[in-house]
Amino acid sequence: MIEVPKELSISWLRDRYRNHELTPHEVIAAIVQRSSDDAGMNIWITPPTMDVIQPYLDGLKSVSMADAPLWGIPFAIKDNIDLAGVPTTAGCAEYAYTPAEHSGVVERLIAAGAIPVGKTNLDQFATGLVGARSPYGDAHNALRPELISGGSSSGSAVSVARGHAAFSLGTDTAGSGRVPAALNRLVGYKPSLGAWPTKGVVPACASLDCVTVFAHSLEDALAVDGVVRGLQADDPWSRSVVRGAAKLPSKVFLPESELGFYGPFAAEYRAAWDTAVEKLKGLSVNLNIPVEYIDVSLFAEAAAILYEGPWVAERWAALGSFIEANPGIAYPVTEKILRSGSAAEYDAASVFHAMHKLQQFKLEARKLLKDAVLVMPTCGGTWTREQVLADPISTNRDMGRYTNHCNLLDLCGVAVPAGDAAPQTPFGITFFALAEEESLICGAAGQFVADEVAAVAVPTTLVAVCGLHMRGYPLEKQMLGCGARFIREDETAAKYSLVKLPTTPAKPGLVKQQQGGAAILLEVWEMPLEAFGGFAAAIPAPLGIGKVELRDGTEVPGFVCEAYAAAGAEDVTALRTWRKVVPL
Repeated sequence: MIEVPKELSISWLRDRYRNHELTPHEVIAAIVQRSSDDAGMNIWITPPTMDVIQPYLDGLKSVSMADAPLWGIPFAIKDNIDLAGVPTTAGCAEYAYTPAEHSGVVERLIAAGAIPVGKTNLDQFATGLVGARSPYGDAHNALRPELISGGSSSGSAVSVARGHAAFSLGTDTAGSGRVPAALNRLVGYKPSLGAWPTKGVVPACASLDCVTVFAHSLEDALAVDGVVRGLQADDPWSRSVVRGAAKLPSKVFLPESELGFYGPFAAEYRAAWDTAVEKLKGLSVNLNIPVEYIDVSLFAEAAAILYEGPWVAERWAALGSFIEANPGIAYPVTEKILRSGSAAEYDAASVFHAMHKLQQFKLEARKLLKDAVLVMPTCGGTWTREQVLADPISTNRDMGRYTNHCNLLDLCGVAVPAGDAAPQTPFGITFFALAEEESLICGAAGQFVADEVAAVAVPTTLVAVCGLHMRGYPLEKQMLGCGARFIREDETAAKYSLVKLPTTPAKPGLVKQQQGGAAILLEVWEMPLEAFGGFAAAIPAPLGIGKVELRDGTEVPGFVCEAYAAAGAEDVTALRTWRKVVPL
């Protein structure tokens, strides 16, 4: 058996499974051992055990890997999200219940072949951004145990960073799906409100809650997004929000005012932010995207509504009856915060005043961010666990300084690593965009991350695709499952014919001609070399991977068709693109 690495990725695992070098059972066995070894880090509330996981392993026997994009991929679940038959505690044993059904997101992941391994620790009732508000113990930072892990999705982030899962589910109302990502050197993807179902999630602020994902790469986060996104008919908060193909914004906005940094590494965080800004400026020159400095007071004013205004009453509406019936049961600082939502000043009129004020902020944000992204530090610093326990309110408030505005303004966001502020002390930045423009954060963050990855020379290859593997088509999930990322639209040299093969479903055949031919539109993707071999080997005849000549004369690996198969196929060269042959 080959060694299971600490940094688990979807593409690496699928490649090992495909080549019969590793089995899901062996991966789970390694995870169970790791969780036992890390028991003192307070990562889990319901830790991984073979007894709980075995039914999901058995279920894989009746599922084809080709039809299940997350086949055998282990994932962790924040313990305010339902997994059928396993208690949901929300970080409070007295509140616990055992659901009969999976939450909407978990149901979709399991249907795609993913394996739930356990329920992770969290700031109780998802109230906090520090990871130090749980009666199950404060989850340690994955890299420096004396530092906070970030919250409220603390255990979810640490589980991925410590190799207990390939990805994990968190929730994000005020930053809980982004802050722990930054503090544990992960990607944290927060989709638009309602884009992922929240059915089966213990509400914090139901109108603002999002389910999110932590992963080691943007590609893995988007592979999860591709499985779980979509309207759920019986979820009142669900809505249809399409994430288009990644594309670049017309502008990148940065804060014009001096940002505030805090904690024992404030100076180092400031320097890390300055370095990230210079990298963004360099990318903007290379990609011909202007960078503009803007007044971000709008975002700070919107953020203040969440905890310094009547929105705290929504938390009390969700949990107040439990707190009133069980005084003193909740974690002390959590109960204090929840009870603040019952203050007399937060009457109906104050709620409407805040709603109207926020609506104006949303309008201003929509005008400002149209076709653009805003970049901010994910956190302006961090704290030791001791510092947070000694001063739980102000330290927590600091952690939300650059995150709280997001859901209130109906924005999407992705937090990505941006180097280290100090040894083993990660720094991260977040890309924000309007809800219907998630493609912009994917494109901008993808370029930033690619530049980071290039610095460590991860070997990749370009791959040209002209049919079912293109964006939006059924086999795009295979590209994402291999860790590939979309680069650009392009076209072949004017030397090719395109045929429609008589298969089910119909497939394209790209054939180079000795004379004549046309330029066929296609997409160019980038794929890790370690995944490319297994991907190419699985392609059925008469298709295969060969060299495809592009319009600029360069050649890249891509899908081609053996000439014999074209003889009995329908010639669709005149249409020049598979998107006109088989429209989506």
